[in-house]
Amino acid sequence: MIQMQTMLKVADNSGAKVVRCFNVLGPSNRRIGEIGDIIVGSVRKRLPTSDIEKGQIVRGVIVRTRQAYRRKDGTYVRFDDNAIVLINAQGEPIGTRVFGPVARELRDKKMMRIISLAPEVL
Repeated sequence: MIQMQTMLKVADNSGAKVVRCFNVLGPSNRRIGEIGDIIVGSVRKRLPTSDIEKGQIVRGVIVRTRQAYRRKDGTYVRFDDNAIVLINAQGEPIGTRVFGPVARELRDKKMMRIISLAPEVL
C-alpha cells in the first residue's frame, strides 16, 4: 500500500537509493498503489557517482510492499520493505540489475524485463 509521501528503496543499480512517492498513476481518484503499479516520485538519496540528481522526478514500478498483497488463489505475499525499480518513458528499466526478490504479479502487468533481471520471483 503505497501512497503520497511514502519513502521507497530503489531495487536496481540506476544510482538512486531512496525515492519519495508523490503520485500513483491511474484514474484521478486513485490514492494507493500496489505491486505492479507505476508511481511518480522524487529522488531523495543517490550515489555520488550517479547520473540521477537529487530532486529529479522519476517513474518507477512497485516491486515489493510491506503491506500484505492478496493473490487470486487466496494466499498472501508480504516483503520486508517497500521497493521500486526505476523505468524510462517506454517502460524499460533504467538499471541493468535488480536487487532482491520481486513479486510474480509483475508478469500480469507485462513487466517481463524486470522479471528477467530479478534474482528471485516470489
